[in-house]
Amino acid sequence: MTTATVTRPDEEQAVQQGRAARSRRWRAGGRRELTGLLFLLPAIAIFGLFAWWPIVRGLIISFQRTDLMGTSEWVGLDNFEALFADPLLGTAVQNTLLFVGLGVLIGFPAPLILASILSTVRRLGGVYRFLVYLPVVIPPVVSVLLWKWFYDPGAGLFNELLGKVGLGPYPWLESPDTAMLSLVLESTWAGMGGTVLIYLAAMVGIPQELYEAAEIDGANLWQRIWHVMLPQLRTVIALLLLWQLINTVQVFTEPYVFTGGGPQNATTTVLLLIFRYGFQQGNYGQAAALAFLLALALALLSAVYLRATRSWSKS
Repeated sequence: MTTATVTRPDEEQAVQQGRAARSRRWRAGGRRELTGLLFLLPAIAIFGLFAWWPIVRGLIISFQRTDLMGTSEWVGLDNFEALFADPLLGTAVQNTLLFVGLGVLIGFPAPLILASILSTVRRLGGVYRFLVYLPVVIPPVVSVLLWKWFYDPGAGLFNELLGKVGLGPYPWLESPDTAMLSLVLESTWAGMGGTVLIYLAAMVGIPQELYEAAEIDGANLWQRIWHVMLPQLRTVIALLLLWQLINTVQVFTEPYVFTGGGPQNATTTVLLLIFRYGFQQGNYGQAAALAFLLALALALLSAVYLRATRSWSKS
């Protein structure tokens, strides 16, 4: 036997009032979201015009033969085939990987070590921080030209100082064996100031109780750094390492101003090769194709790296 549910008039009215109230809230929320979207539309349009459209346009150009002035001819994968047939591509990739490897080996631990030292300085700490950050505010081209004088084989500062102790002179930028190392040393000096300040800011957030507990347990300075400081900084270290990998893969100013890619193409990097294709040879399609492959490689690198280090931020 089925029992019918009887709704009293007052209950039915309350239900209808509740539905009407929810409907008004939904409409009000929809109006607020629409208003917010209208305010965001100019920013979205500007961002799309100056950020996403150049990416889409570059991808289109990679399948074309064009001088960017007249008509364009669709050539399909011809630009990519010509790119892989160029023997200089392998040299550029190898040089870029060498720069990345030397940059990680030299330029990655240097800011962390310097920040660890500065974190223990109590007197004139602000002055030292200013001096460390000073190279960052110097225009990159000015820094390169300054170091180019330092590297001068005849009257350069480095050979003058080394000559006083019976060393040198060294052909810093003139030898294929030392040119890339010279570029890495300058780029490390010019760019590590900001990284040092990031590390110092992260070190401030490490509880002093952890250091005191480790010291009570008999840990020396190295053990406190290894077992206390570095684990507390692992998330920052992981992000800065990814940042450095992306920046070093895109190195351009140093090889362009220092050596122009020489000697013997020993400092020709991928970005410098893109510049040559586009602005020296007028082959914009091939330049766009290489730029697209570089962007794709960086996206894959970032995805793999973030997935591999995902557990660092959770532990």
